[in-house]
Amino acid sequence: MSIAEDVEKIARIEAVPMILEVVCRTTGMGFAAVARVTEDRWIACAVRDEIAFGLVPGGELEVGTTICDEIRQSGQAVVIDHVAEDAEFRGHPTPAQYGFQSYISQPIFRDGQFFGTLCAIDPRPAQLKNPAVMGMFKLFAELIAQHMESQDRLAESQAQLLSERHAAELREQFIAVLGHDLRNPLASIQAGGRLLAKTALDSRARMLVSAMQASVMRMAGLIDDVMDFARARLGGGFEIERRTDANLREAILLAVEELRLANPDREIVAEIALDAAVACDSGRVAQLLSNLLANALRHGEDSGAVSVRAATAEGRFALSVANAGPPIPPDRQAVLFQPFERAEHHHGQQGLGLGLYIAAEIARAHGGTLNVVSDPAETRFTFSMPLAAH
Repeated sequence: MSIAEDVEKIARIEAVPMILEVVCRTTGMGFAAVARVTEDRWIACAVRDEIAFGLVPGGELEVGTTICDEIRQSGQAVVIDHVAEDAEFRGHPTPAQYGFQSYISQPIFRDGQFFGTLCAIDPRPAQLKNPAVMGMFKLFAELIAQHMESQDRLAESQAQLLSERHAAELREQFIAVLGHDLRNPLASIQAGGRLLAKTALDSRARMLVSAMQASVMRMAGLIDDVMDFARARLGGGFEIERRTDANLREAILLAVEELRLANPDREIVAEIALDAAVACDSGRVAQLLSNLLANALRHGEDSGAVSVRAATAEGRFALSVANAGPPIPPDRQAVLFQPFERAEHHHGQQGLGLGLYIAAEIARAHGGTLNVVSDPAETRFTFSMPLAAH
């Protein structure tokens, strides 16, 4: 940190002018200052001058001509009631050079390191060698140090916050651009796969084309996730069009069927009982369900069925997905809905860790909640929302 920054730091401490005034009024001395003292410089950071000593904030003295230089080396306060009668200092060149008879200087330590001094001088003698005055100077020096340390911590926190915000903004902008630019080449691959599927192919070629199409669908889902994430972070949240939709049942069944086709060796059981109209964005609800189902299939036991339940009751719509498997530890449950959080699982596949976050954001956009209950019997995610929009 530069000397100029140190001077500015002291100037920002609102208590310093009052401290210097109290020092002068209590001791009867006419000049008081907070000084930054290094091996080669003595700089006044704050000054109260009632004797026309001639120093202003930022002003300097030759450090070798000051007693503060000796305090820097010893780390001990110096107190002189009357230079002419003081055996140690009556022959010292500094009092004669600067014309003072009384002097007191208390070292200031910042984070355990010598910073400078709180000092006062006067051409007249003064009664300084008493516990009240010396204790006051020590207390004021510690107070000044605490203020500086608080400023340092605040500046460090602000710098860290700005750095984290900048990194987050860059990441989110990168995700948005990347997701957008990946769509065109992916669409070309998808179109090529459709054309190949319509041509005469042997069984191995058909299997390869089917695998390519499955990979394309997975990539499309990942791109949708990053785009939704970027829109949510950069645009202030998910946008939904909530309206009474008669196609909600069909949207739910379609999402279930898509996951059945993608996982032909897994059992998905769906129970749907919609006895009342639901004001929602059916497309977003289907997306929420798709994310929950994909999560259940990825993390649940291969031999266990995944169940989907959708129902209306007591003025609310509830949609749940449950799977068998090891329970989710409580510490993992606490962060499941945060972005880029991924649970460990036995299938060896890793997503971006955005599926549950996006599902939770969709639930929030509907004025609802998304909760998880996990025990040795099952893990169940439940989305609940009011039937009517408010």
